[in-house]
Amino acid sequence: MIATLLVGMLCVYLLSFTVMFLLISRRLQDEKMGMDVFGVGNLMLGGAYVLQLMEGAPGWSWLSMVNHTLTLCSLLAYCVGGARFFGRSTPLAKPLMYLAVGYSLLQILVNWTLGPVARYVLLAGTCAVSFVGMVAVLLYGVRSFARDLRGEVLLFAGLISGICVLNVIKLGKLLSGGFEALSMDGQFSMIFYVYMCSLATILPPSIVWLVLRRLTDRLRNMAAVDPLTQLLNRRGLGTALDACFRRPGTTARLLLIDVDHFKRINDNYGHQTGDAVLCGVAEALRASVRKDDLLCRLGGEEFAAICVGANEVSALRVAERVRSSIEQAVMLQGPRYEGLRCTVTIGVSDSFSSEAGLAHAMQQADAALYRGKHTGRNRVEQNRGQSRINAALDTVH
Repeated sequence: MIATLLVGMLCVYLLSFTVMFLLISRRLQDEKMGMDVFGVGNLMLGGAYVLQLMEGAPGWSWLSMVNHTLTLCSLLAYCVGGARFFGRSTPLAKPLMYLAVGYSLLQILVNWTLGPVARYVLLAGTCAVSFVGMVAVLLYGVRSFARDLRGEVLLFAGLISGICVLNVIKLGKLLSGGFEALSMDGQFSMIFYVYMCSLATILPPSIVWLVLRRLTDRLRNMAAVDPLTQLLNRRGLGTALDACFRRPGTTARLLLIDVDHFKRINDNYGHQTGDAVLCGVAEALRASVRKDDLLCRLGGEEFAAICVGANEVSALRVAERVRSSIEQAVMLQGPRYEGLRCTVTIGVSDSFSSEAGLAHAMQQADAALYRGKHTGRNRVEQNRGQSRINAALDTVH
């Protein structure tokens, strides 16, 4: 009686969260992060338990066959929902159709050749294998696609491992005791459905939490990143610098990078071409700086590179590599552009060691940049004058 009540509660949990998932997916509009598919999975599993309550004692019936098919299809839906949450474009309709038809035919064959108990053994074994696969994928994800959600993914892996163990035990009991293992009055059924109710209580809110966290991270990223070039903006640069300078003894140098004659490019070729040039400069910057350097679009045609831990010579080396790379790489093709090339002038600051020191470094680099603009452009200018930069560059080359 208690186990039957637990199954009824399980149906209510699953169908309630189905409505919640589908409502959330509607609000998410274009990128649903798998919430619509999780809703489908909950609907199928909830429907399977409704059919279990309707069919009564275990055995062969069409209700039971549909119940088993829906149970297995719900696992596929959860897997597809997880893949979509992590950005994998995974189909649902056709795999579900093939699985539903194939597993239904397999049930008929197994029941006809081996008997009704074998059909329940088939479901328990298939579910156990599926759960093992889910856990393996989640543990792999901790080191790859789900590194930013390590704690949550490990929690899911632990909970799914528990239901996997219960299905293995259920498989053994079916093989040794037949349908007596599935008695709703038995201790195992009580434990099984208590655990399933616990999963239905914990997992759906956890999935909602993951979606909220992903949305929050995305909003934070949008607030810190320039939408055109995908480089950091001023706010993002400040946050990144603060994290860098938390490490004791960290210093940095600022490269202030300005696109030469950018207004002329916009006026002659249009703002769309100007945007293409800015994106080309951003790509060249990414290819030219070092791994731990920070890149920022300060606004308009002005960019910044923070060379973390760089001394004078290495900062100048990076600056010259940036200048040369942009001159060679950023060129628009087509008859209307006549081989339009882009060059930059770069001002290099002295070393600074705090986020507050960035303002002074900006003044130094800006003054050096101003000198570079008035002495020919397409050059690297250091804060302390041209004589020293020439000597340093001679050392670099």
